[in-house]
Amino acid sequence: MSGRSKRESRGSTRGKRESESRGSSGRVKRERDREREPEAASSRGSPVRVKREVEPASAREAPASVVPFVRVKREREVDEDSEPEREVRAKNGRVDSEDRRSRHCPYLDTINRSVLDFDFEKLCSISLSHINAYACLVCGKYFQGRGLKSHAYIHSVQFSHHVFLNLHTLKFYYNYKNIKRPPGDIMFLLVQRFGELMRKLWNPRNFKAHVSPHEMLQAVVLCSKKTFQITKQGDGVDFLSWFLNALHSALGGTKKKKKTIVTDVFQGSMRIFTKKLPHPDLVTCLPCEEVQQSTCLVASTFMYLTLDLPTAPLYKDEKEQLIIPQVPLFNILAKFNGITEKEYKTYKENFLKRFQLTKLPPYLIFCIKRFTKNNFFVEKNPTIVNFPITNVDLREYLSEEVQAVHKNTTYDLIANIVHDGKPSEGSYRIHVLHHGTGKWYELQDLQVTDILPQMITLSEAYIQVGWPQA
Repeated sequence: MSGRSKRESRGSTRGKRESESRGSSGRVKRERDREREPEAASSRGSPVRVKREVEPASAREAPASVVPFVRVKREREVDEDSEPEREVRAKNGRVDSEDRRSRHCPYLDTINRSVLDFDFEKLCSISLSHINAYACLVCGKYFQGRGLKSHAYIHSVQFSHHVFLNLHTLKFYYNYKNIKRPPGDIMFLLVQRFGELMRKLWNPRNFKAHVSPHEMLQAVVLCSKKTFQITKQGDGVDFLSWFLNALHSALGGTKKKKKTIVTDVFQGSMRIFTKKLPHPDLVTCLPCEEVQQSTCLVASTFMYLTLDLPTAPLYKDEKEQLIIPQVPLFNILAKFNGITEKEYKTYKENFLKRFQLTKLPPYLIFCIKRFTKNNFFVEKNPTIVNFPITNVDLREYLSEEVQAVHKNTTYDLIANIVHDGKPSEGSYRIHVLHHGTGKWYELQDLQVTDILPQMITLSEAYIQVGWPQA
């Protein structure tokens, strides 16, 4: 009885092994049949495409223990290649039938524009990852896409939301194919964020009355290495100078040869005549012939013109109040007429310089020099500049041979930046012209109010932007 039981147990064990081997071979066969189905569907014109590598013979003859690993690998390949959005493809000048069907998509009516907000950081609301981020155009939430196991796919199946927008691969957002930057360069982020902000501002189909510059400001903090921060007020002229030059450099521009849209819009040119002055102690010892020095001529470019204010008076009026002086704009523009000389002192040498404009840019920027730094503190000049809102003609500040070339030399003011208060504790206000209505508006933080043009001229202007008359 014991021998028979042993033989029966051996037979049962052998039968189990044969059944398991038959079951595993059946699973392998079913897996192969499933893999052949997408290929057959694609040959019939189905839009489903599955990427599959050719397996060697050893893999096809592998035991059942290797099959799960192969299956996991193929599932990953399918997840990586599948996307919730399909690209429009054209072959031989003909649009695929898939594109014709997408024009009559039944889910386009489910897009809810009132909940869409693209000012937030492009992160998945579940995994907090910025890789392959998609926006659901039905509910406005951000999810990580790509694959049947992604958060975007699960959200689509769970809530029947079928319209998504890729937040990183929109082709109409990336118009910088010809710009090459070195690996690891972060300055191009400033160009991308600023370009997105401008497109949002000038979008004719914008459904929001306001646009948040938060992402662009984050790029400013990162690219300036925290020189300019969101929580700390900086100098307007310092930021303007850095921002224009950073954009020009990130776009691939150079100082002399290669131009960009920044230089095409804001850059002008001038001649600088420089005469070196001898040391004051040596003037009394040298004859007049040796005191006279030769003049050096240098051609230079500019992004903005710096206007020097006259020294503010220190005396008070009859009411024991400081007198706030006023100066016409054309008086401080005389610096660029090619005749007026101004002395510049350095630690070792002194110079006499005069300037003459040779080219005016399409958009002209004036920076009124109100702050003077010394070894102890910063002083502010409160002189008010009396400037006209329109018809500022700069023809007389151009050289004679250049005046005939420039057709439009008259500018109108379109923006005025004002600094109020002390140098370290002051605040900024901005006056902007609405070109469509011709009205002026004052902006300070989130407050926007109307303002009369006459009130703009009474402010302590710091930066002004003008454009030529049509």
